[in-house]
Amino acid sequence: MLNFIKTTHSVEIEYQTEYGNGNDWIWKNLNSNGSAEVSRTFIFEKSDLLNPPQPTQDFETYEYRFCLGRLASGYLRIPGRILDSQNDLWIDENIKLKRSKFTAERNVSIFGRLSKILDHSNPIVIGGKHPDAIPEDAFDELLKKFPNTYELNRYAEARVHTILSQYIDGMKDARGRYERYLNRKQSLNSTTKVDLDQLKKLEIEKYILIRDLIEDALTNHTNFSEKEWQQLMLNFLLLLFPKYIKVFENVTIHDYYTDHSKKTNRFLDIALIDANGNLDIIEIKKPFEDKILRKGLYRGNSIPTSELSGSVMQAEKYLFHLSKWGIKGEETLSKKYAADLPIGMSVKISNPKATIIVGRDQIGGGNMSSQQLLDFEIIKRKYANMVDIITYDDLLRRLDNTIAALSK
Repeated sequence: MLNFIKTTHSVEIEYQTEYGNGNDWIWKNLNSNGSAEVSRTFIFEKSDLLNPPQPTQDFETYEYRFCLGRLASGYLRIPGRILDSQNDLWIDENIKLKRSKFTAERNVSIFGRLSKILDHSNPIVIGGKHPDAIPEDAFDELLKKFPNTYELNRYAEARVHTILSQYIDGMKDARGRYERYLNRKQSLNSTTKVDLDQLKKLEIEKYILIRDLIEDALTNHTNFSEKEWQQLMLNFLLLLFPKYIKVFENVTIHDYYTDHSKKTNRFLDIALIDANGNLDIIEIKKPFEDKILRKGLYRGNSIPTSELSGSVMQAEKYLFHLSKWGIKGEETLSKKYAADLPIGMSVKISNPKATIIVGRDQIGGGNMSSQQLLDFEIIKRKYANMVDIITYDDLLRRLDNTIAALSK
């Protein structure tokens, strides 16, 4: 049994285990380990206990009372250690407290998880008027999106399925199209007469296959890591961008500007080589929603998220270092990849460009409005001379349009 009790200067927790005579285990842990985990959520130290038991305490009826945090300037301030977090928590004193505000299903610490993705030690602020506060409604939306037990079980099954099936089972329609594609290709190669209609059908099958594979991954494999998304998309890059003939992974380039006293190695996840040897780069990010435009407006306009701005900046820095590397870089890369390039071809670094595949056309669980799509288009055009920004939804639309055009 867990109760939150608000006093004049603090919030306390009253807790009694559901194990009857086993209620003394918390006191034993506090004495032996210096801390104890209460309700699989809060980690209290002995100094947090406000009513230490008596030597002859009857633990069957005893209720522990711990200090959760202090009230100050409209916030309940909870030390991060209590929540298994590197960051303290400041939560608006008017927010009704309950265990689910702190712990998701399977006893996942919400603020512990949030802390792991932050790169600072400032307090996490929920609600209230603090300039860095996460609005209460946004926090409630976050809680709703934490996976429940059913979702976690399905995800675990999907991961096992993916490893064993290598995308075959569960994608029978796409696999069937692929097999028909190979059969038709073999049949076409066996005849001396070129059938343009048959070639066109093969092209349609190819793009349908790619579209279905990407759609399936977006639906069933949203928890793929960024590396797994890169490996999936690597299969299609030369088909999606037919101007390129080679894909290279983890390409080392040299940076002479970050530290003028030495050469620094930078690594391109994916580099593309076109039919003339020109090198471009591509960045493949995870297809999260809410990663393109911020929910809030700036003077009535949608602005890019830090994730999108950071991805563009990263790509521009790579392009900068490539251009500065110049002829020396061309010689280095040509020598390194000579065995993978057509005979006589060399790598050229001539005004390289970048493509970023990132995010979904979705904000807050819904599609972007027409105004948001317009703002996003303006953002894309701002960088168009160097960087092409493509969402996964945009990629699917391009495939749908290509299939529709070829089908006429």
